[in-house]
Amino acid sequence: MKNVVLLGSTGSIGTSTVKVAEDLPDRIRLVGLAAGNNASLLMEQTLKHRPEAISLADPAKAAEIKGDFGTGTQVYAGAEGLLKLATLPSADIVLIAIVGTAGLQPALAAIRAGKDIAVASKEILVMAGEIVMNEARKYGVRVLAVDSEHSAIFQCLDGKPASSVRKLWLTASGGPFRDAALWPKAAFPDISVERALKHPSWVMGRKITIDSATLFNKGLEMIEARWLFDVEMARVGVVVHPQSIVHSMVEFVDGSLIAQLSSPDMCLPIQYALTYPDRVPNDRVQTDFPKIGTLTFEAPDTERFPAIELARQAGEVGGTLPAVLNAANEIAVEAFVSRKISFSQITETVRRTMDAHEVVASPTLEQILAADAWARRIAAELRS
Repeated sequence: MKNVVLLGSTGSIGTSTVKVAEDLPDRIRLVGLAAGNNASLLMEQTLKHRPEAISLADPAKAAEIKGDFGTGTQVYAGAEGLLKLATLPSADIVLIAIVGTAGLQPALAAIRAGKDIAVASKEILVMAGEIVMNEARKYGVRVLAVDSEHSAIFQCLDGKPASSVRKLWLTASGGPFRDAALWPKAAFPDISVERALKHPSWVMGRKITIDSATLFNKGLEMIEARWLFDVEMARVGVVVHPQSIVHSMVEFVDGSLIAQLSSPDMCLPIQYALTYPDRVPNDRVQTDFPKIGTLTFEAPDTERFPAIELARQAGEVGGTLPAVLNAANEIAVEAFVSRKISFSQITETVRRTMDAHEVVASPTLEQILAADAWARRIAAELRS
């Protein structure tokens, strides 16, 4: 039995994780659940799974439900609540599925408490990959991937050293605007929020769906892969694969490639992270190759989607620049969704914020958080 703390239980990854736990009641027990402000769904999850502790972002909402579960479930709130759950003594692994930077401190707290972590929040490794991986080595815990692409690479590597890798290939669906004939760059300023939220392959949260449309999602994954698998940015590549069946590939130094394939369903990489190193039977994901028929691949169009090259630049320069890239993108995406800037201005806002930043090499956590705050302020000024 694996005791799991789930931070972000009411979001897209969180609800999929709950499904996995319900599929495997003899293997997974949810001992802690944290949500943003969706108190009603958190209460429903709590009544069903009876965790030891829960947390809500809003202290007022947490206070309202505090007496609803008797003495069996502790109720916490805010950033302190996340830290309480991340260090819950009974937990074996903490799955972090919080959008944005709020998952960084709980991730470090869990590691220092000797817990394995499963990472679904890209910001943790994009902002502070070197610090997080160094702490994991220091405390002897595992950092397991939940993203389908990184889970695929982890499975393909199967414990082989970074020195055996020629290149890691992250696959991208290409998003809703992949077809240059239908969506030339000149049309990007007129793309609506509603159209950008229609992803061709995956059902995801709002932020990650917009990131998939700009390909910033893939750029962030490149930086994440650099740290998770201890390779330089030059050995991380992207290939567009519209069918989303090949989740990623590893090219080894002898020229061999190993890929992980399945129909797109986030429950599969979540289950693998939570049951690792075991593979546990589950019929949820079915892949019918004759029905799929054809798998195709193409190079990403970096002229229409410069996010990949901005991310490569941030990953190669390192220091505080990845945190700036991430923070500026968060502000720009929110501005687009709020209809304050156009789709094409998302990337331009990030580029201008990066250009204005004075990079700090080998930063402390405090310097990373300061760069994050600076980038949010500058990006907000640029888009206003």
